[in-house]
Amino acid sequence: MSSKSTEDNLTAWERWELASFDPPRAPNQQLAPGEAAITLSTAEEIERRLQEARETGFAAGNAAGYSEGQQRARTEGARLVALTAQLDNALTAFDQQVAEDLLALALDVARQVIRQAIAVKPELLLETVQEALRQMHHPHATIHLHPEDASLVRSYFGDQLAHAGQRIQEDRRLERGGCTIEAGGSQIDASLATRWRRVVETLGSNAEWLSVESAKNETGLPK
Repeated sequence: MSSKSTEDNLTAWERWELASFDPPRAPNQQLAPGEAAITLSTAEEIERRLQEARETGFAAGNAAGYSEGQQRARTEGARLVALTAQLDNALTAFDQQVAEDLLALALDVARQVIRQAIAVKPELLLETVQEALRQMHHPHATIHLHPEDASLVRSYFGDQLAHAGQRIQEDRRLERGGCTIEAGGSQIDASLATRWRRVVETLGSNAEWLSVESAKNETGLPK
């Protein structure tokens, strides 16, 4: 049967169906100009691409998390440095306060010991008077002493002082254990308060010889 005869025997639908399909393409046949290649993704290809997308998202998430973690670490580090500095400052201030308190306590104890020593052994004043006179280098000096100390000095050095032209002047304003000496317009202050101030200044303190309570009633030493 001829091809034309066969085509004549086909229905209109069959003729359309046959014409609607292109003939099979040879394996090495080139695409015609403007013809697009159509590929269908297999299940494996789809899964591979999904996995790549997941890995890409995971890597991006890790990078973002790492960056945020670094920032938090830097922030916490700066906060810890600040706290450490504050702690160091607090410890330094505490140490300084403790040192000052200990010094104040030591000076208070020393003050009381000196008072008691002078009360128990007033002869300690004699060395102070002799040292002050040696520093004055003047034959005619006036020695100012508390009345009780004046009596003590006269009993020990009365004749010697009179022979050197030096005299004793009683002064109740002076605390026992100290003296002042005047000669030729010069003065040596060997009072307890002045001697005490010279000592504590070398220790970096300004503690007064008389405490507030003692300054009010002046009962530091027997009169």
